[in-house]
Amino acid sequence: MDLLWAELDGIEPLLGCIARLHPIMNRIAGSEVSADHVRYILFWFIHSPSTQTQCFRFEVIKPLSEHEARRFLHHAPRVRSLRILYDDYFHLLSVLPIETCMFPRLLSLSTDRDLNRYLHLFLSPTLRRCTLPFVHPDLKSVPSRCVTLEDLSIKSSFANIGADGHVLYDTICLCNGLVNLACPPLNWTTWEHLSNLPTLLTLEIWDDRCSLGRHNLNFASFLNLARLYFCTRTAAYTVAVMQHLEFPSLNRFEMDVFDLRWAQAEPLLRALSRLKTLSHIAISSERGDRDVPILLDKSLTPIRQSLCFTQLRTLRFKFPYCCIGLDNDLLLEAMSRWPHIRMLEFMDSRTVPTVTFRGIFAALHRCPRLHTLDILLDAVNLDIDPTAESFQHTSLRHLNLTSSGISDAEAVARIVFAVLPSVDRVCPPEYDSRPGVCLEVQKHLISFRASADLGRRILI
Repeated sequence: MDLLWAELDGIEPLLGCIARLHPIMNRIAGSEVSADHVRYILFWFIHSPSTQTQCFRFEVIKPLSEHEARRFLHHAPRVRSLRILYDDYFHLLSVLPIETCMFPRLLSLSTDRDLNRYLHLFLSPTLRRCTLPFVHPDLKSVPSRCVTLEDLSIKSSFANIGADGHVLYDTICLCNGLVNLACPPLNWTTWEHLSNLPTLLTLEIWDDRCSLGRHNLNFASFLNLARLYFCTRTAAYTVAVMQHLEFPSLNRFEMDVFDLRWAQAEPLLRALSRLKTLSHIAISSERGDRDVPILLDKSLTPIRQSLCFTQLRTLRFKFPYCCIGLDNDLLLEAMSRWPHIRMLEFMDSRTVPTVTFRGIFAALHRCPRLHTLDILLDAVNLDIDPTAESFQHTSLRHLNLTSSGISDAEAVARIVFAVLPSVDRVCPPEYDSRPGVCLEVQKHLISFRASADLGRRILI
């Protein structure tokens, strides 16, 4: 019985314990439409033993009586995880006293709805994970009533920067055992509080529309923070944070930024270069400088600034001009610095590719564990003869050529087939329905693999 009630999507199953609601809940259960979509559907409700019926929306049902509330709460202590997608039923709970804890053993609460004045009903002293759609006016009640809270997630912007900001900052300062936090941008005072939380392992910042405030505080190092993620409009907020704070254990840095200008990319990478523990870096932006950046110092290109990360397992750059300066020599030097690299992705629609197959294969000698490669490749000037090449890289499984210029699809497929025996795709599956030269390479590669498999079976 406990397992049956342990995980719920919505409170409808509990409402099914109310005799008055049986006809409605049974109708929902028998519908092909999810119960969560009841707000959009008109249901027929048996109004009396006669054939008379009444058409209505769920919102018109009267709140639970005290007796019905007890029936509703009968199985609630068994619920450990609750996900709420719609709020049509909250008015039924208005009879419950404000001090009521509906789910006394609840561990996880997740919702994308406004819990409004009913938030307190869902807060359990055992709650560890809480996901809310925005900064709730009563957000401070979460750490006050949920002393074991470990994960707090609010992936949204501030509706009112002043009011919501103060509520969020006060709330976080009441949290003393956070392990994972995702929230709108923080001010320096809140960053200072978090720097003294040894339990904090991951931190996500969503949006950057707030002021950090004056920087006259004493920050401790984020001793155990292992992952940082920023989702912002520009890189200014992220750069300020990375320049002023210390993250001695950080191994994952990720950023999705709407507009990444070279003037911000360069100081960001310089700030990151202080973190020698980084093994995973992912920076993505769809917009940036339109013109080629003027480089007074070639050592300041994104790839050259990343050569210091000798522990890299994953490096993913996707922003304009991230591949500036990349050629066969730089790729070889980079792979020599990154012997543990597993995934390498450089996606840049503004830079002309100069790396060739010979450059890739020379670099692959230095990174035996690499399994995913997606870089701009000059596949027009084929500078390698697959029949004369004895080297094979067996670890590489994913090679993406969708951004590369290709003149001879069959020749490219033969090179991949001969040197990269574990690669069976050169474009993602979603490209299978898009005509193009990369798809032709894929078809040739499949044909070569099929012929080789047939030959082996004949020999057997």
